[in-house]
Amino acid sequence: GTFPPINVGATPAQVDIYLFAAGVDPGTIEVSVQQNLLTVSGSRKVTVNPDAEYYRRERHDGDFHRVIALPDDADPDRVDARYRDGVLHVTVQRRQPAKPRQIQIQ
Repeated sequence: GTFPPINVGATPAQVDIYLFAAGVDPGTIEVSVQQNLLTVSGSRKVTVNPDAEYYRRERHDGDFHRVIALPDDADPDRVDARYRDGVLHVTVQRRQPAKPRQIQIQ
């Protein structure tokens, strides 16, 4: 579980998740939110030479699955995901806090 590497940051308005997934076909990536858990899964195929003897292989190949816990005020209905230059950027908006409403007496 450490591929793809991720960065998670938050502001009062949103949570930003960056997944560094160079070489991953965006069509193979699935993003879902359920019960304040963001799940990202997909697959990356790395071409290797079957005749070569590798001394080190640090590039991940195959399926991946990452789960990120979101804050309690994350809004699962306001999620946006974009893949650009090998980075998947997922933005989860926060719910607006409930504000007291003044009730008019008639």
